[in-house]
Order: sequence, then structure tokens, then C-alpha cells
Amino acid sequence: MEMHLNSSHFYALGIGFALGLVLYLFSIRGHWRTSREFRRYKKMLSDKMELDQRQSADLTKERDRFSKENENLRIQVARLNDRSDNRLDRELEVYARAERHMNINAPGFAPAWEIAKSQALSQLTEEEKGVSLPQRIFRKLVGGAPAAAVVALPSIKSEQAPVDIANA
Repeated sequence: MEMHLNSSHFYALGIGFALGLVLYLFSIRGHWRTSREFRRYKKMLSDKMELDQRQSADLTKERDRFSKENENLRIQVARLNDRSDNRLDRELEVYARAERHMNINAPGFAPAWEIAKSQALSQLTEEEKGVSLPQRIFRKLVGGAPAAAVVALPSIKSEQAPVDIANA
């Protein structure tokens, strides 16, 4: 068996090498693209990690600041609650909330409570105006200015003229 190479074999060999070289160049070009994209992704990832780290540090600082502020406010609220007038205000707020809760949840409680509240309010306003009996007696003893004449409503049973409480 003799092997003779003729020109057609050289052309085929040359075409094979050329085709291999073209394919090799395409693969090198693809590798460069891939490595360039990989570097770009790597840079994006490092930038994102840096931003996340900054954001995490900012959130940590803000959380620490809020916890300190919360502690300061807690101490301030405790200090203010120790004062007697604030304790009374707090107790009044507790009662007001309990009243609202009872008005909503207890069907028989609301009318009686509203009547008691209106009576207490009228007594308080009378005392503030100086119309109540202790105030009138005190004014007569001390000689203060007379209270404004307050006219009581006529009773339902009799249709009498209004009675002046201040002169009674």
C-alpha cells in the first residue's frame, strides 16, 4: 500500500486547517465575550454587595438611633408618669377608655352612665358658676359679688312662674 499525496490532498488539508483556524478564532472570540460578560457580572455583583452593605450599615445605625430614642422616651414617660398630676391624667384617660368600651359592649350600662355623667357635669358647672349652695353661703359670709340670676325651669305639675334660685 502506497501512500501518495497529491495536490487534492493538500487542498483538503489546507481547507481543514483553515476551517479549524476559523472555528478556533470563533471560539476565542466567544471566550472573550464570555469573560467580558463574566467581569461585568462580577462588577455588578460587587457593586450590589457594596450597596447592600452600606444599606445594612445605615439600617443598623438607624435602628441603634431609634432604640436609644425609644429608651430615652421610655425613661421620660416613666418620669412624667411619676408626677401626681400626670398620674391623675393617666387614670382619667384609663377611665375614659373604659367608659367607651363599656358603652359599646354593655347594652344596659350606657343609659345609666350617660345620666350619671350629665348630672355630674351639671353639678360641676353649677359649682364653677357659683350657683351651688356651698358657694352661695360662702359668698354671703364673705360678701363677694352676687352670682348671676339663674332661673329654674317650672315643674311639670304646676305652671308657675320661674323661680330665681339666687334670691331664694
